[in-house]
Amino acid sequence: MAAAAKSATAWPAEEVALPAADEILNMRGALLGWYAAHKRDLPWRATRDPYRIWVSEIMLQQTRVAAVLEHYRLFLAAFPTVEALAAVSEPEVLAVWSGLGYYRRARMLHRAAKVVVEELAGAIPNTAEGLRALPGVGAYTAAAVASIAFSEPVAVVDGNVERVLARVAGWSAAEAGFATRVRTFADTLVHPERPGDFNQGMMELGATVCLPRAPLCLGCPWQPWCRTRGEHAVPVRRVQQRQHGARVVWLRGSGLKEQVRLVQRAADASLMAGMWELPVYEPIAGESPEFTVRHAITVTNHVVEVYVARTGRSRRVEGEWVLVSELAQRALTGLTRKVLRRVGCMT
Repeated sequence: MAAAAKSATAWPAEEVALPAADEILNMRGALLGWYAAHKRDLPWRATRDPYRIWVSEIMLQQTRVAAVLEHYRLFLAAFPTVEALAAVSEPEVLAVWSGLGYYRRARMLHRAAKVVVEELAGAIPNTAEGLRALPGVGAYTAAAVASIAFSEPVAVVDGNVERVLARVAGWSAAEAGFATRVRTFADTLVHPERPGDFNQGMMELGATVCLPRAPLCLGCPWQPWCRTRGEHAVPVRRVQQRQHGARVVWLRGSGLKEQVRLVQRAADASLMAGMWELPVYEPIAGESPEFTVRHAITVTNHVVEVYVARTGRSRRVEGEWVLVSELAQRALTGLTRKVLRRVGCMT
């Protein structure tokens, strides 16, 4: 790894002083060559289908690639087209999405699919501007889909891309006009004929080489143009809070008739509205949990004691009974799914 050594002067903060035209051509070529040689083999990179690319971009928001792979496969198996997604109910969508988190993404994707089918005759908009008119589609997602699926020469700017460009230019996020300068730089660099590959190369570079901590500078195709060459100040992450609680897996019946007690969150809940979960539990004095699980939701680390019980005991628990065989069709919270797998109710 190269040592963190800045050049004597960074690009001016007052104005966007960009590389010369020949340097930009060289930077484009270097990135595309690196991307062709080092890109990860990901399923959404094997298609130009705008629907499949759109689904992948929504899933990848605030989520690691490794966590998305299996959910992407299952989601497309259940809803292979935008028409198939628009035709089902929201609970059905949430049931397939369950475990991926940030459920508003699934709700907005479903709502947008209905707009495409009911108002646009099933045709996904082929420009970033048109895509941004859909529910839940922001500037980044619109640019990604438009460039990859339709070859529109529009730049994507996410956290990874912002970090790469800030390091290359030697800019700090604390400087006035930072976002504007990054956007101008990205728009200037994007390849006019291969915008999809270029944008994916930018994102790949930030995700695998130009890391927030300990960047792998020696393997970077843009090292000759980089004014930072090493670690660069990044925003301080919010401190994770820890919260303790208890849940109960309350069972009755056996075999195909076995049921578990679940509670549905309110439709207007701030997190995971309408999702199903295990009831909160207040242990009896001296009662010991079966096991403890840890589960992170946004900025909170939940430490949950899990109790397992069957009817026949005198305790009453809120909620309704759901057949174990039908759990896969319910929109379960990630914590609930994790616990039910642990006790053998789900695979």
